[in-house]
Parts: sequence; C-alpha cells; structure tokens
Amino acid sequence: MMAQGQGRGFTLIELLVTLAILALLGTLVVPVTQVTMQRQQEQELRRALREIRHGIDAYKRAYDEGRIARSLNSNGYPKSLEQLVEGASDMRSPKRAKIFFLRRVPRDPFNPNSDLSGAQTWGKRSYASEATDPREGEDVYDVYSTSDRVGLNDVPYRKW
Repeated sequence: MMAQGQGRGFTLIELLVTLAILALLGTLVVPVTQVTMQRQQEQELRRALREIRHGIDAYKRAYDEGRIARSLNSNGYPKSLEQLVEGASDMRSPKRAKIFFLRRVPRDPFNPNSDLSGAQTWGKRSYASEATDPREGEDVYDVYSTSDRVGLNDVPYRKW
C-alpha cells in the first residue's frame, strides 16, 4: 500500500535529463539529414549533366553523319538546349522525320529559382570559349551548374 502524498510521476530532474538526451539526439540527426539531402541533390546533378551532355553529343554525331542540315557557319553543336527537345529534321529520311535528342531539359537541382525553365537554370559554354572561362555563344558545347556551392567532394558544382 502506498503512503499518502507520494505520487507516481517523474521528478523534475528525470524530466530535465530526458529532455537533454532528446536535444542531444536532435543535434546529431540534423547534420546527417542535411548531408543526405545534399548527396541526393548531387546524384540528381550528375544524372542531369550526363543526360544533357549525352544529348549534345548525339546532336553533334547526327550533324557529323549528315543527318542534320549543315550550314557554313555552324560547327555542329545545337544553338540552344531547347533545340535538343524540339528536334531536327532527319536529312536521310525521305519524309524528313524529326530526330529528338532529349524528352525535356532537366533542371539544375541547385538552382533555387523555380520561375526559370529547365534550360535557363544551366550555365552554357560555347565551343569558342575556354574550359577555364566558359561563356555563352552561338552554340551549346557544354553545360555546368550555376551554383556557387561546393560539393561533398570539395569540388565546386560549377566544375562538375
């Protein structure tokens, strides 16, 4: 039998210790969650870069094979990323069927502006610009992230 006045609750000390342990666990979980989210965005960035670069290379290959109409002032790279989605007429096809190189231009996962189209989120390098100083020009030779952040591998996303 229990004496009168004794309660069955927790003491103030027990509650404070429990809260301190929960706070400590919370501070350990937040950085792990942030790294996990960054790692997922980096995987998405790698996939998007690979997809766009593959589309650019396929366009150039089709140009070199004579499947896309040639012009004197062109080096065979697309004029814009949108051109990869819009496609080009196949000069070898009797019906001039279109060749498509991308279904859509993926977004840069590190670009926060949701008002921009997928193609506008990327930095573009023309064939005439240097790799160390990429600039836009008359064509799209390569793409890069416009983010100023640095990856988990200590390489800036612009250099991926």
